[in-house]
Amino acid sequence: MSPRVGVLALQGDVREHQRILTALGAQAPRVRTPDELAGVDGLVIPGGESTAMARLAVVLDMLEPLQKAVASGLPTYGSCAGMILLADRLVDAPPGQATIGGLHVTVRRNAFGRQVDSFEADLDVQVFGPPPMRAVFIRAPWVEHADDGVTVLATIDADGSAGTIVAVEQGPLLATSFHPELTGDVRMHQHFLRLVRGA
Repeated sequence: MSPRVGVLALQGDVREHQRILTALGAQAPRVRTPDELAGVDGLVIPGGESTAMARLAVVLDMLEPLQKAVASGLPTYGSCAGMILLADRLVDAPPGQATIGGLHVTVRRNAFGRQVDSFEADLDVQVFGPPPMRAVFIRAPWVEHADDGVTVLATIDADGSAGTIVAVEQGPLLATSFHPELTGDVRMHQHFLRLVRGA
């Protein structure tokens, strides 16, 4: 039976993730309510505007159900803003910005700069091997610190510093600074579906 992987539909790249998940054989319903969240085997939190997504989650009474679902082991993948929302700790966040949490990392918002600083790069993702993954970074965060138990999947040289972390995995949680849904390379979604099936 095909896994049911919801896409959190508060704001952001919802359709792009749905398109890839469906092409890979998963069901990909939109998730906007606690009942819809309760009916999925995994969840994708798309890129978008993390502060707007966090505010909407509070307004729609979704923040606490999301926190409980992730804490109880729901496989969850966050790209860009999704990485920010999954992080336990944030740097350069607006005062009081809420997160779902669960991913034991410190994430810096807009770490690579503003919209005009968006760029693409080829990344070596350890679990995939060649060829490199083309990655799109749009007002992207990065991981400043990953606790024990967090596996680093990919790094990039940034601000003259080698080894800046842009993809991580922790149990059933997966997060990337970049947007694989925009490139046509489906390996990150395939990897997430393996996590969902493994759970």
